[in-house]
Amino acid sequence: MTGKLQMRVLMLVSSPFITDPRIYNEAQTLIKAGYSVTVLAWDREKNAQVQQDMDGIEIFRLRIPVPFKYGIAKVPWHALHLAAWQCEAYCTALRLNKQRPFSFIHCYFLDTLPLGIALKRKWKAPLVFDVRDIYGNMLQSTLPAPLARLFFSLEKKLLKYVDSVITVSEIMSKYFEDSAGRTTTIIMNCKRLVSSEYQPPANSKFTLLYIGTLHKIRSMDLLFSVAAGLPDVDCIIGGIGQPGYISMLQEQARKSNNISFVGRVPFAEVLKITQTSDAVFCMLDPGDINGKIGMPNKLFEAMACGRLIICTKGTYSGDFVEREGTGLAVDYSEAALKEAIVSLRDNRELRENLGRNALRAAVTRYNWTNEEKKLLEIYAGLQDRSKGR
Repeated sequence: MTGKLQMRVLMLVSSPFITDPRIYNEAQTLIKAGYSVTVLAWDREKNAQVQQDMDGIEIFRLRIPVPFKYGIAKVPWHALHLAAWQCEAYCTALRLNKQRPFSFIHCYFLDTLPLGIALKRKWKAPLVFDVRDIYGNMLQSTLPAPLARLFFSLEKKLLKYVDSVITVSEIMSKYFEDSAGRTTTIIMNCKRLVSSEYQPPANSKFTLLYIGTLHKIRSMDLLFSVAAGLPDVDCIIGGIGQPGYISMLQEQARKSNNISFVGRVPFAEVLKITQTSDAVFCMLDPGDINGKIGMPNKLFEAMACGRLIICTKGTYSGDFVEREGTGLAVDYSEAALKEAIVSLRDNRELRENLGRNALRAAVTRYNWTNEEKKLLEIYAGLQDRSKGR
């Protein structure tokens, strides 16, 4: 390792890496700082490019399919397919490393960490663990409690081999400190500013937007129930998810005269579309543990565009919105959501005040320019430590 231009980062992710803004932003930051970035991804559906250059990010997608009828937490099906992907990813990483050695390993999610540790032992390279959800929490609703608890123990054990832990919020940082005694660096999912000046939308109807991961905890059923047919309200929904769930949303949208389903939206278009909306919808199911403590990308996309957001009262994201004055936090019910939408629809001044607050928060604190400095400091520190070995 003689200079930043020769530093090569291997990122491991158990998704196809099609629409993950966190990975994209972190990779772009490292590339602009002189690192090269390769992503090994898992394409379960076999419908993305096997090899791709995405704005300088080298991506290799390994096609190990998982039938969706089994689901992520159906044992042993998912475990067997995960093991197959990890084995193929390990061999692919070794092959790529022969061409030009990797200097760092960057893992996303617990299911990539055993692979990252195996490669660390092979190469003696620093290992970064970047975690936004608690894996055990994701499995508690579908696995027996004793089996789900094994993943908490596994995470604690594997963290001993990690050189740096990155997470997304104070509540997540406290979890790792309490459960595993690990200090973390908080790098929020902030975005680069679209503009530092507030720009009001120009819609003839109040337009509510959601573009992101489409899953039941994202409360699309609640949104459809309330918004469908609501006078002078348009809804735009986009993103990716499991095929059956996507088909259901498409069918519901077809039955409505004011809800549009736009499907997958490229990285570069998300903020542009967000800026055309009046408000962003982001109500997470408070009955889901990760939904209750999560800090979704939507919070920061809305702020970067100067748009208010609707979140669930009593969740971590709802508390954030109330504290920063960047939107409305409402009870998780059809009546409360309808009241919020109608009040925003009928009060342009309220929309503008919340939108200006949101942009002010992004300009002063919650922007990627601030967050990426912490990422670069981590890598610089790991590089210095490697030189001293």
